[in-house]
Amino acid sequence: MANSLAHTKWVCKYHIVFTPKYRRKIIYNQLRLDIRTILKDLCKWKGVEIIEGNCM
Repeated sequence: MANSLAHTKWVCKYHIVFTPKYRRKIIYNQLRLDIRTILKDLCKWKGVEIIEGNCM
């Protein structure tokens, strides 16, 4: 799954951590599904494959 050009090859992998400013459980639990949907839509729009996701 490496991308390549004439003289280079690379594999791009990212670990993204989303940390809201106010990390109260009540607020975060209410927004959890909305955040998930927004991130999935953005990744689909940019052509990015999500391999694994966790919410804690």
